[in-house]
Amino acid sequence: MGVCLVCLCVGSIGSSSSSFFFFFFLMIRRPPRSTLSSSSAASVCIRDRGIDKTAIGFAIGLTTPYTLKFLWAPAVDKLSIPILTPLFGQRRSWLFLIQGLLFASLWQLGASNPANHLGVFAVWAIIVAFLSATQDIVIDAYRIEILSDDELPHGTAMNQFGYRTGNLIAGIGTIWLASNEGMSYGWALAYGLTGFCVLPAAVGALYAGPGNFVERHVRLAGQSFGGWVKQTVANPFREFLSRDGALLILLFVLVYKVGDAMGQGMLNPMIVELGFTDTEFITVNKLVGFWALIAGTAVGAPFIAWLGMGRALLLSGLMMMLSNVLFMLLAVVGHDPMMLGIAVGTENFTSGIGLTVFVTYLSGLSNLAYTATQFALLTSFAAVGRTWLAAPAGLLANGLGWVGFWGFTIIAAIPGMLLLWVLWRRGFIVSSVRQSEPDLSQSTRGSNDQ
Repeated sequence: MGVCLVCLCVGSIGSSSSSFFFFFFLMIRRPPRSTLSSSSAASVCIRDRGIDKTAIGFAIGLTTPYTLKFLWAPAVDKLSIPILTPLFGQRRSWLFLIQGLLFASLWQLGASNPANHLGVFAVWAIIVAFLSATQDIVIDAYRIEILSDDELPHGTAMNQFGYRTGNLIAGIGTIWLASNEGMSYGWALAYGLTGFCVLPAAVGALYAGPGNFVERHVRLAGQSFGGWVKQTVANPFREFLSRDGALLILLFVLVYKVGDAMGQGMLNPMIVELGFTDTEFITVNKLVGFWALIAGTAVGAPFIAWLGMGRALLLSGLMMMLSNVLFMLLAVVGHDPMMLGIAVGTENFTSGIGLTVFVTYLSGLSNLAYTATQFALLTSFAAVGRTWLAAPAGLLANGLGWVGFWGFTIIAAIPGMLLLWVLWRRGFIVSSVRQSEPDLSQSTRGSNDQ
């Protein structure tokens, strides 16, 4: 079954070799982040080296750069790198630089012993998080620029597939390499070997080419520093906000997945309360859930081609919303592994479709003149909805009970669906993948006028 689903996902890219290479790009973006996850390698490393639980909690904050990456995304868009940029282009030069620094930083992170020098370990962990978030900026921009309209949904599917595969490799692989129950290499070597996961993307980037980056990053002769900063930092936001329906679009991005995020955040507590064992939940989550997510991801790109972007967003949103009905039924029947498998499988399948469609939509919103900055802004904005707006989920579960809570998650998804309908009816969401067409001549004049 697993082989068939992988083949389906890879087969959905058709003849697009560029889309296929983004499996490698997205597979390598997850390992550095997974090694820092509070539930993965970093916390296990600290625990195994004798650090008490109060200090382990700092690992939770290591992912902060991923939510703030839009702050330095303009630099990735506009700053050229001497020697590398003329040779490889803007995106690949940044990619090669960041990957080289990541490789070295992962070795340093592994060599740092938190038992003796926790501060040194924390510094290197923060450096790895910053570099990994920057790598995300580069890869997302490169993906959007290098893929054609027909290829972009398939490249986004490879995004999700590679992300999950990289998570599995890094989260489990690093611990297995270090553990006495695995290869017994120790944490220093295990982290260093994880660094080699960045190499496939470098090979893929060399093959795929420089992409369609708009060459306006160089500071023009006679241009003031203030004018350059305006072009680099202010213009990407000004261009987006000047579009028809921009504020409605941002509001939609903010609330579209609030109901889904509420449910995902409270699923584990409900599973524990219903009396499922860890083995039962892990079996369902890793087997049924993982492969259902892969299958949904594979279906996402044909879904867009079949329905167009507006209908694909609407139908996938309804599917994600209504899949929570199954968790209402699970809360009613209680401890039932079969029902848990059906609910988790359905939710992951619909989420796989929905994530592919939604990320493709965000990718299409990004103007090719400001790809890195605008996509980082949109994804950070979406993260606010998934985190802060979904934060009261625990209070709601306590007050409403599990059946009432899952019913509320369905209601919480309605505002996003209504906004989507309004955007679609007003023509702010078009059927094509690219929602934004850059006026390059106007952008170039704007830079010359500074």
